[in-house]
Amino acid sequence: MRWTLKPNPNPHKTKQLAAELGVTPLIASLLVQRGVETFEEARAFFRPAFEHLHDPYLMQDMDKAVARIETAIAAGENILVFGDYDVDGTTAVALMSSYLRSYYPNVATYIPDRYAEGYGVSFMGIDFAEDNGFTLIIALDCGIKSIDKVEYATQKGIDFIICDHHRPGDELPEAIAVLDPKRQDCNYPYKELCGCGVGFKLIQALSAKRGQRLLDLIPYLDLVATAIAADIVPITGENRVLAKFGLEVINKNPRPGIKALIKNVKKQELTITDVVFIIAPRINAAGRIKHGNHAVALLTEFDLKQAEEFAGQIETFNADRKDLDKQITKEALKQIETNGEQERFTTVVYQEDWHKGVIGIVASRLTEVYYRPTLVFTKSGDKLAASARSVKDFDVYNALEACSDYLEQFGGHMYAAGLTLKESDLESFKQQFEKVVANTITPDLLVPEISIDAEIDFSDIDDKLIRILKQFEPFGPENMTPVFITRNLTDTGYGKAIGQDEEHLRLFVKQQSDEQGYAAIGFGLAKKIGLTHNRKHFDAVFSIDENEWNGTVSVQLRLRDIKVS
Repeated sequence: MRWTLKPNPNPHKTKQLAAELGVTPLIASLLVQRGVETFEEARAFFRPAFEHLHDPYLMQDMDKAVARIETAIAAGENILVFGDYDVDGTTAVALMSSYLRSYYPNVATYIPDRYAEGYGVSFMGIDFAEDNGFTLIIALDCGIKSIDKVEYATQKGIDFIICDHHRPGDELPEAIAVLDPKRQDCNYPYKELCGCGVGFKLIQALSAKRGQRLLDLIPYLDLVATAIAADIVPITGENRVLAKFGLEVINKNPRPGIKALIKNVKKQELTITDVVFIIAPRINAAGRIKHGNHAVALLTEFDLKQAEEFAGQIETFNADRKDLDKQITKEALKQIETNGEQERFTTVVYQEDWHKGVIGIVASRLTEVYYRPTLVFTKSGDKLAASARSVKDFDVYNALEACSDYLEQFGGHMYAAGLTLKESDLESFKQQFEKVVANTITPDLLVPEISIDAEIDFSDIDDKLIRILKQFEPFGPENMTPVFITRNLTDTGYGKAIGQDEEHLRLFVKQQSDEQGYAAIGFGLAKKIGLTHNRKHFDAVFSIDENEWNGTVSVQLRLRDIKVS
């Protein structure tokens, strides 16, 4: 593990901001690191407000999308809301369908089957639309590369509106409207929306036409916040506003489906991290194990009793998902060892009976063991399908593009992608992928990095610092939980391994023998307990947490790593 201390930001900017806000240089420095440099920017950061949301009509084709939906409603057409089977896709479908149904009945939903149809817009889905009299499809979180599918639909007299956030190819589908802030010709000011976020901009535009206020859309923000958290998009700009108010809805008045999912969580208030680890995996489990329709049914159900039944089914899917994920990870690690591939620049593993629904999770697990770009393949019909995961600062999408001669199709982001290829091309692709990554990745990117915001002493930790750090929430990409380093610490003798398998580390640490000490927990760090024995001095990297126990709240350090001083 390498520790990287971020460079100190411009001292002039830090000093000026500290004076303007009346905060310590430490807080000002953390803000400047996040691109917050002026009083106005700080006000927007600490007080996200609906006024900070952009006019949806600034998005290319928004006027066309709204006009086509209004025409469909006026003519009594049937509208099919189509979306991907992951969290972003299913929340987007729930959002769009429930909003349209609030004033128009002829709306149905369609989630492709992960196994029969694969990712994105499908010919099967278009045939379903034709057979059932749908003349307009609104595709969410997919469609930006579906040129042939949109053409197929057009021949059948079915129009498409695409709401996507993935990178477009050289050519756009000939849909009625293509809403994607990443379009080169789109001047929308914020580029980092998730698929559900683009869907929200469309309902924002529709609602404005209907004379509604933004406040009328607050009940839909639990879905948007869930998608933002699950899709790991930057929590900056509009995403920060939507995530903040969406979290408030989740905590105060969530829709019955989300209420049922979090029923047994014993926390006063859920954070974005809780959404990522509690809500998102359960919604995802439906599409992974059974069918994404189960997630949409849960998220659009208004009867709490029925929602609790759906949530119970999804809990079962999630338990199955965990078992599969463990088993396949074990098999994949064994395959790497058997093939003697521990020292490569990439991980590429394949077994034909691996469950397609969990290969993405397995790819993430493998990067935790062998820190390098990773692909996990399984059989999918007559092709092989894979999930790709990357390491920090390495663009796996570009690496796949350099191997596209062997690929049937691929799509995704810098850190996660999906692809298909012919089984006969697997070996050649594997060699090419290794070669491309070996030639483009730098050695330091193959070592996990902890990025540290600032060096502090324990004397810097006080109530005001903790209070202001809480206002940095919601945390996420480009606004991560601040990470600190403090040197020359000692454990006061309470250090022990804890947890079911004794893999976690619990300490009580001090910097000077006479000053305030703090409880510290390090998940997965029990193997480093020897560094703390006999009052040895060590350096720690941590974030500052609050621990709630029997109604008492105390400061706790969340250890990321420790090293000998």
